[in-house]
Amino acid sequence: MSKTIAILIARLIFAGAFAMAAGFKFAGMEETAAQIASIGFPVPLLLAWIAAFFEVALVAAFLTGAFFSEAALIAAAYVLFLGFAFYGPSQWSDDPMKFGFFVNHFIFVAGLLFAAVHGPGDRLALRRGLIWQPQLPGESRHASN
Repeated sequence: MSKTIAILIARLIFAGAFAMAAGFKFAGMEETAAQIASIGFPVPLLLAWIAAFFEVALVAAFLTGAFFSEAALIAAAYVLFLGFAFYGPSQWSDDPMKFGFFVNHFIFVAGLLFAAVHGPGDRLALRRGLIWQPQLPGESRHASN
């Protein structure tokens, strides 16, 4: 029971983090676009909208468990990309705090990778995906590895 509770809390934390990120984007799309433009990306407003809807899709995957492992892997790549793009080594001389933000992205990536490997749990999960498959009774999840 404690494993189930921990997994559900982790899923809520992942969903909450991406829901907040999407909410800030929707509430301030122009500001988000300005941040994207500040690092030299083209079509910043379009990218801001794409990012916001992408984050909403991640929230849905984390809350429902559908395509959970795929979402966690894609989210890990996204968070890693954001870490390098907005807080990478080229930013450290301007603001030493950005190094801390950079490192925090790696911690988040580690959690997402762990979640991708272990799946959404056996409770309150739609159990649909290309990677994660539900464990059948009497079958070891690690038998195929």
